[in-house]
Amino acid sequence: MTQPPKVAVLGSINMDLVCTTEHRPEPGETVLGTGFTMVPGGKGANQAIAARRSGATVQFLGALGRDLFAPRLREVLTDSGVDAARLRSLPGASGVASIVVEAGGENTIIVTPGANGQFRELDADDLAAVADADILLCQLEIPVETVAAAARHARAHGTVVLLNPSPVRELPAELWGDIEVAVVNSGEARRLGAALAAVPHVITTRGADGAAYRGPDEEVHVPSPKVRVVDTTGAGDAFTGALAAAWQRGPERALAWACAAGALAATQLGASASIPDAAAIAGLLGNTNAEATGRY
Repeated sequence: MTQPPKVAVLGSINMDLVCTTEHRPEPGETVLGTGFTMVPGGKGANQAIAARRSGATVQFLGALGRDLFAPRLREVLTDSGVDAARLRSLPGASGVASIVVEAGGENTIIVTPGANGQFRELDADDLAAVADADILLCQLEIPVETVAAAARHARAHGTVVLLNPSPVRELPAELWGDIEVAVVNSGEARRLGAALAAVPHVITTRGADGAAYRGPDEEVHVPSPKVRVVDTTGAGDAFTGALAAAWQRGPERALAWACAAGALAATQLGASASIPDAAAIAGLLGNTNAEATGRY
């Protein structure tokens, strides 16, 4: 039996404060909400859970504050089977995301980094986890220098570096040189432009239209399964985590797996709570014989 891929996720973990409303307010406008919930999230944590539910072995590297949200945020990782031994506790507040979701499923998000913004150093155990992984999965909700240090160490030890460069910001050329796989949406692809040219493998998500892959030898487009959209908040993270778990199976199969994961995540409210497992993904793909390890 093939061993599951080992994924180290370096990134953010937040408590998402989610308000639903008929339409998002315009500047200066007050609207009535239709519901409220608190859901553990953060791009790093969401992607870690998505990779784990897709069958990978996952270790999470990140930071929590010392507040009322911290125990629940740690618990959601461990309950999902993610190794949270490298999740450190720092003074102050944990990260928080304020999310408004309108009736059609589109959202706006304000992220307050909290402890995520103070995660600036990697210790020897963090670096060992990176070197031991098959894939290092990063985003940009923590300091860029921390991402760059991890990517540099990963590259030196043969670990594939997969970056979801969100939120988009200026990155040093040295970091782009360490990235093997980038996952962006259409807007991010336009903003990053020529910077992506240095990345060997680029995946561009296109919402309901699926995703496109550009690699050294081929270009592939994979459509997204049709679903009833409720909330798109966690769809991109579900896609990226599932992609990391399936990456070793080749771009086309990994994209199909990731598109199905992203589509399923959009059918439920909340980020981490909506992330599908391998059996659900396989079922949507129509492969009832797929094992719950993410193989199909």
